[in-house]
Amino acid sequence: MLNVSIVLYHTPQHQLNTVLHCLHGSPIVRHIELIDNGLPGRNVGYGAGHNQALRQTLADDVPYHLVVNADISFEPEVLEQMVAYMEAHPEVGQMMPHVIYPDGKTQYVCKLLPTPLDVFGRRFLPDRWMAKRNANYELRASGYDRIMNVPYLSGCFMLLRTSALRKVGLFDERFFMYPEDIDLTRRMHRYYQTLYYPSCTIVHHHEQGSYHNPRLLWIHITNLCRYFNKWGWLFDRERRLFNRATINACLPNP
Repeated sequence: MLNVSIVLYHTPQHQLNTVLHCLHGSPIVRHIELIDNGLPGRNVGYGAGHNQALRQTLADDVPYHLVVNADISFEPEVLEQMVAYMEAHPEVGQMMPHVIYPDGKTQYVCKLLPTPLDVFGRRFLPDRWMAKRNANYELRASGYDRIMNVPYLSGCFMLLRTSALRKVGLFDERFFMYPEDIDLTRRMHRYYQTLYYPSCTIVHHHEQGSYHNPRLLWIHITNLCRYFNKWGWLFDRERRLFNRATINACLPNP
């Protein structure tokens, strides 16, 4: 019923062992594909790596596919609960659960579609200048305590309906790394619900590599520029419509 793909890049063995233990504990996992981008000459990028596995899922007509990071842990019943929800709600094309740090704090994985200021400002401007805007961008006032249909879900754990992928396409391989989750979720959001589902919880050992590695920062910036070249820097009508609908549905009235 469910295939899984994990893209690796010099991944610590203990991380991989942990996520594999979680996956093997679920009876609905059919196949797990490991794509090792750390091999010499084999780094095709994050989205392109997952696409190798996604194409096989499509070919085999497996109903669901999980794109998951190696630095994730969860109870095995999480997958069964989420797939059961999608089975009962065919309008849902993509889901992700409540995500917490190892210390139990909530990760703000639900976001509006970003403007250039949202992504570059939070990286390069002082926190005090961006605090209010960041809170709005990450929908923090929603409380993260109910199901929300949002246009941008983090790529660390993407439960995808295969039939929906046939309609909207796979990851855009022009993005080597980082904005591929924004791009795929917004394309999915055009035709299906893309849901945050807080009834299930996973732990994400998020390292924010581009905040510590100049090379990753350059990759991040380059690919965000490609994203805005594709969708629009200042003028993006779909972004405006999706974000307005999300704010009206998910945030309390002022």
